[in-house]
Amino acid sequence: MGEGVTNMNTAKEEALTEEKWEAIVGNDASYDFVFFYAVKSTGIFCRPSCKSKVPNRANVRIFRTAEEAIREEFRPCKRCKPTGERLPDREWVDAIARYMERHYDCAMTLNMLAEMFHGSPYHLHRTFKKIMNATPVAYLQGIRLDKARELLAQTNISIAEIGSRVGLPNPSYFISLFKRKFGITPYEYRKRIMGTGIWTQGGAFDEK
Repeated sequence: MGEGVTNMNTAKEEALTEEKWEAIVGNDASYDFVFFYAVKSTGIFCRPSCKSKVPNRANVRIFRTAEEAIREEFRPCKRCKPTGERLPDREWVDAIARYMERHYDCAMTLNMLAEMFHGSPYHLHRTFKKIMNATPVAYLQGIRLDKARELLAQTNISIAEIGSRVGLPNPSYFISLFKRKFGITPYEYRKRIMGTGIWTQGGAFDEK
């Protein structure tokens, strides 16, 4: 047990030197298996030679081995395969879904997600839909609308501001999506939730 703690602490202390950063930026294959780098925002780790978009330096962690990165709960990149194996589709999609859940308020496109998670837009869309039974866009919209519903019920923030806070800054589009999912407008939802209506889990009102 003591040895495991020591290894974990050593992994955390591995420094991102200028030499290693330049290897990452330059996709320098000569550093492959000398070290691995992980990106905290995506939960994925890569070889230095990975051709993915250069990450934000502040989000990078360095590991000496792939095993250390895995112990810290990072997953291998589907593009550069740092462990020599392909990341299972379920784990890849789960990582993407978690990213959406944490960053639903940010601008996000299919192309951005594909670049961030090291796959093609087509493969991401097809695989995500197969695993989650929803397209990436539909899944993200669901998260945003559920968050909007919480804010409508729990705050007095304006409807336009709520839309902006959940990543839907166009009020007309936000209202249209909300009504399509819940059957009423945000204004109607707030009015009834503050009155005698009880919102059921299925998405309809029961009058009490």
